[in-house]
Amino acid sequence: MDASPIYRLPQDTLHQIFSFLPLRQIMLCRSVCKFFDQILSSSSFIDLIQNTQPPLHLLALRPPHHHHHYHHNHHRYVSPHQSLHVFDPDANQWLRFNLTFLPFRSPSPVASSLGLVYLWGDSPDSRPDSSKSLVVCNPLTRQYRVLPQLGSAWSRHGSVLVGPPGRVLVLTELATLYFSGSTQWNKFSSNLPSKPRSPILVSDSVYALCDVGAPWRSQWKLYSCSVTKLDSSQAWSRLERHEWGDVFDILKRPRLVRGVGERILMVGGLKSSFSLNAACSTILILRLDLETLEWDEAGRMPVEMFRCFQESSKFKVFGAGNRVCFSGKRVGRMALWDGSSSEVEEEEESGKGKWRWIDGVPGNVEGGLCRGFVFEARLTALP
Repeated sequence: MDASPIYRLPQDTLHQIFSFLPLRQIMLCRSVCKFFDQILSSSSFIDLIQNTQPPLHLLALRPPHHHHHYHHNHHRYVSPHQSLHVFDPDANQWLRFNLTFLPFRSPSPVASSLGLVYLWGDSPDSRPDSSKSLVVCNPLTRQYRVLPQLGSAWSRHGSVLVGPPGRVLVLTELATLYFSGSTQWNKFSSNLPSKPRSPILVSDSVYALCDVGAPWRSQWKLYSCSVTKLDSSQAWSRLERHEWGDVFDILKRPRLVRGVGERILMVGGLKSSFSLNAACSTILILRLDLETLEWDEAGRMPVEMFRCFQESSKFKVFGAGNRVCFSGKRVGRMALWDGSSSEVEEEEESGKGKWRWIDGVPGNVEGGLCRGFVFEARLTALP
């Protein structure tokens, strides 16, 4: 390689050549050799492609809850998960981003916004479980920034929401932490009836499901809160309409997913009846238009695909926009709903989108249950 003529090319010329490649090819070229990695990671190259490279829409996996183990003899934690595993639906392949550039034990990615990944980490010199920091990084450029430290209880029980411009929220049943680039977190009371399930951030508002039912029977309701009114004692309010009828009663274990624009997706098992232990006939995706406050059906899982989930006592849902991923115990692979697909005209006309399997899921997932988030990979995103 040392004698290769490419080394004699001016750096500006190399930048121009590589700038014509799509982001996926640029990422592959960076792994060819150290010279390519240097060229394609330089600030001058990133400035050149600032407005020319659309992001890569990837599905990132979160590590299992208990993803570290303690070595008693050496008095230290060792994490077997120092990577971010992502799936590229357009190329139908798995990719892996190395996270060893972060000086933290057991980095645990939890969310992403505008090309940046947010993860929990504890510094090597702190005691295990004493405190946690939220770290924001770009896995493509290996740049990172540490947000003000938090207690470990927030990482165990809080849900992390992120969005532009640099907003970060950590939600629990009783309180909400908010960070927007200052030197500290702002803490506000939540006073929700139960722990918020699958909270999502849409524009300037947070939406979450809360259980208001009895101990023996869940009853889910939709709650919302404006980010600008977090300091109000009545910040959270129940969002409901008489016209909605029993929309929350027909789904078992519902979750929210951020849709396209001002829309929310609600996903759950479609109950065969209203009885307490009713079986599910399939998995249903409902869509709420936040401007008209009207629901419609976005998709339902094909019967032959649902059979693989039927015996699973639990399943996980994650995604955003027109793509939603499903994983279940002992299923062994993930299901993907693509509401924007136009490959099957009949399905598109009926609003059901396209369903397909994702194989080759990394083998370090507990019980086959995958949690995750959407990662829009960008070389130009700065922490």
